[in-house]
Amino acid sequence: MTDTNSALDLIGRGADEIIKREELKARLELGRPLRIKAGFDPTAPDLHLGHTVLLNKMRQFQDLGHQVIFLIGDFTGMIGDPTGKNVTRKPLTREDVEANAKTYAEQVFKVLDPVRTEVRFNSEWFGKMTAADMIRLAARHTVARMLERDDFSKRYAAQQPIAIHEFLYPLVQGYDSVALRADVELGGTDQKFNLLMGRALQEESGQPPQVVLTMPLLEGLDGVQKMSKSLGNYIGINEPAIDIVNKTMKISDDLMWRWYELLSLDRSSSDIVGLKADVATGALHPRDAKTALAREIAARFHGTADAEHAIGQWTALVREQRVDVDLPLLHIPVPSDGIRVAPLFVAAKLASSNSEVTRKMAERALRVDGEVVEDRERIFQAGGEHLLQIGKRAFARVHLSTG
Repeated sequence: MTDTNSALDLIGRGADEIIKREELKARLELGRPLRIKAGFDPTAPDLHLGHTVLLNKMRQFQDLGHQVIFLIGDFTGMIGDPTGKNVTRKPLTREDVEANAKTYAEQVFKVLDPVRTEVRFNSEWFGKMTAADMIRLAARHTVARMLERDDFSKRYAAQQPIAIHEFLYPLVQGYDSVALRADVELGGTDQKFNLLMGRALQEESGQPPQVVLTMPLLEGLDGVQKMSKSLGNYIGINEPAIDIVNKTMKISDDLMWRWYELLSLDRSSSDIVGLKADVATGALHPRDAKTALAREIAARFHGTADAEHAIGQWTALVREQRVDVDLPLLHIPVPSDGIRVAPLFVAAKLASSNSEVTRKMAERALRVDGEVVEDRERIFQAGGEHLLQIGKRAFARVHLSTG
């Protein structure tokens, strides 16, 4: 059994805030498995590494002997969570929710231990509520209290619309904690208001208030914006191992340490400090530290053998400059008269614009099948298969088909 202080150190690793730490310590000292809740709205069917920040923390609780509750907000998703971007998020249909939720279990158990995981849906209790029940729940907090939420207050001050149903979202999420008798709730820093609502509703219901643990939002591949499918700066946990490795190897060295802290389950905090020291002194090349991170992430979702194979493929591409590799084949439709270099690289998602391709070409950083491309007017016809490279670490294998 891990001692309480060691458990607190592990739980606190990477966390933005624990409310309240002394309460968490007291719960840990009860000597029973705690109920650890995290809610996921099925807004998209596929999970990415940003989602695994919470999943990793849940797994750490499991490794300490606690029970986690993976709560799918099928009812909540149909309300539509305020996005924090000063607009109302479009609510999901029942069909959307059901289709997205089906894919969750097979993905989350790549991180979580199924033996210590409850998968729950909040429609279990909200589906039984009457309109009168919901009105009674809404009566437990005021509009003034709701406007303390940062995005609500900004929208109100800017005279932007706030739908009445949006005020229900924090109440509904908070009531989930009452229904599940949660000891601890995890969430991103953007969910703090909702998580604290759970504490308040539990106290009003005569339950000990849950401990709130917030985790930072993981920066995506660009190192600036939070990881998001809509921004294209993500790594999906179901992506092929070679894509996971290739994308991870392209992140900056600074972002690498952030990812180590939030994504690594194999490395302790002291291990990461040691790695950073080795890189700082020149004892370890940053590329080798990044390779170790890429290997760990790929192995978590695809197994050790596939991860090692992917590392080998990446090494063949980048360090040996071989082109006989088995990157996933991307099919790109082209017009009957072919496609020029810049649109081809943009279609392969190796560049964001034609002008970026032109700049890289001027730097002699563009290759097709291992050869530098200098002619911006070069045409590629349908039917061909090519290995594209931009810079030192970005590759794509494409098949050009008739558009």
